[in-house]
Amino acid sequence: MTSEAFDKIASGWYGFRHHTIFPLELRELAKRWQKGRLLNAGCGHGADFIPFIKLSSCTEANKDAEESFDLYGIDFSLEMLKMAGKYAHKNKFVPSLVLGDMRYLPFATGSFDWVIAIASIHHIKGKNQQLEALNELRRVLKSGGEAFITVWNHWQPRFWFKRKDTLVPWRTRSEVVFRYYHLFSFPELEAMVKKAGFKVIKSSPERSYRLPIKYFSRNICLLVKKED
Repeated sequence: MTSEAFDKIASGWYGFRHHTIFPLELRELAKRWQKGRLLNAGCGHGADFIPFIKLSSCTEANKDAEESFDLYGIDFSLEMLKMAGKYAHKNKFVPSLVLGDMRYLPFATGSFDWVIAIASIHHIKGKNQQLEALNELRRVLKSGGEAFITVWNHWQPRFWFKRKDTLVPWRTRSEVVFRYYHLFSFPELEAMVKKAGFKVIKSSPERSYRLPIKYFSRNICLLVKKED
C-alpha cells in the first residue's frame, strides 16, 4: 500500500468526487447513530463526513442544534488530508484529521462509537494486511459500536475478466497514476469481518443498484457490530 499515488491524484479527485457516492446510506446511518465520536477511516478528501453534520442555522426550531458527531478522519495521504481540510472549511465543519495507517490506528482502544470505512479497505494489499486493518477498526470501537464498510465488488460486470488484485488508472495533467485495488466478493468480505470479530448486521449493494440479485453490484456495503 502506497500513499504516493493518492498524493498525486488528490487535487484532481477533490474536483471530480465532490460529494459522497453513498448519500442515502450515510444519511440513514446518521439517523440511526444520532451522535457520538465517529471515525472516518481512509477519509480521503472528506466528502463522507457531510451526512453526519447538523447545521445550527437550518431552521428557527433547530437554532440551538449543534454538530451531533465528534468527527475524526485518518488517511495515509498527506495531500488528501490537505484536501479534506479545504473541503471541511468550505462546508463549515471542523473534523480532527490525522495522518496515519489504517493497519496501525493511533487511537486508544474503545475510542469511537462509530466507524465508517468507505472505499478504503480495498486499497490495502494482502489478506493479512486487510485483516489487520479490520482488527484495528474493531479495536478502536466501543463495545456495541458499529462500522459501515464499503469495497468494490469483483463480480460487477466491468471486472468479470480482471484479476482480484488489479491496478486502476487515473489520468492527471502530466501522467497516468495507477491505484491498487483488491476486488472483494460478498462472501469473502463477510468472512473476513467475521474473522476480525464483527457481527454482520446487514450485507447489501449500494442503494442505487436495482437488479434483484445483489452479487453483481458495483459496491459491497456491510454494516457490522462489535460484540464482546
